[in-house]
Amino acid sequence: MAADQEIVQQQHAGGVEPNGRDYEDPPPHPVLAASELRRWSLYRAAIAEFVATLLFLYVTVATVIGHKRQSEATGDGGCGGVGVLGIAWAFGGMIFLLVYCTAGISGGHINPAVTFALLLARKVSLPRAALYVAAQCLGAACGAALVRAVHSPADFERYGGGANVVDDGYGRGTALAAEVLGTFVLVYTVFSATDAKRSARDSHIPILAPLPIGFAVFVVHLATIPINGTGINPARSFGAAIVYNQAKAWHDQWIFWVGPLIGAAIATLYHEHVLRASALKALGSFKAG
Repeated sequence: MAADQEIVQQQHAGGVEPNGRDYEDPPPHPVLAASELRRWSLYRAAIAEFVATLLFLYVTVATVIGHKRQSEATGDGGCGGVGVLGIAWAFGGMIFLLVYCTAGISGGHINPAVTFALLLARKVSLPRAALYVAAQCLGAACGAALVRAVHSPADFERYGGGANVVDDGYGRGTALAAEVLGTFVLVYTVFSATDAKRSARDSHIPILAPLPIGFAVFVVHLATIPINGTGINPARSFGAAIVYNQAKAWHDQWIFWVGPLIGAAIATLYHEHVLRASALKALGSFKAG
């Protein structure tokens, strides 16, 4: 017994759990958690989400508008400006920077689909998720409005306002599938990059979580910009649409909500209940059989 106690003490001293793990999964958040509404930290986090989404929309939509404007001015058929590669870098790079800056305050969601996935995984409460989504959508609209002010209303409307629409030659079913798959890639990366096990191994590299998340956004944009401009973020699509305010953007808007939410739900199910086997653990690994 004394030897056993000494081993346990050594494990705790070395940061290793008695079950042999060097990490600990955080407990699930209560769904309602009304007590959070009385904490300043919740509203500080919501402000961080608002500002981050505002900056995200400002830089990315300005990149899109600037590219289209420069391409038209040079008359090279869309080959001028930063191009699709540059637009994808703008989206991915901003997510990398903003997640790095806000992760310690709000978790760095900057996307209602990510917030929805974390709600399903019980990593955030319902009041926090609702406040985050409201802050993200408001921030996105303000960011798009800043672009409209900087580039002038006429140019903003002429070049599409950075709004997500289904491109000519593609059907709505294709655009919806692109949103589902693209958001799956993003949310799966978010769960993997922030997994408690991985965080324990890589805690000495603070940029490791934001980097793959930003890179996931980058590669998904490369794949799906020709289809629908790439949403995978309902706030990004909503913010641009509400400032652009043209029938085409609103007609396709449902795709950029339904697709990301479905993709986020599938990614949550896959990571939490297949890879991490949360449901199987709860059932005693098929009742120890």
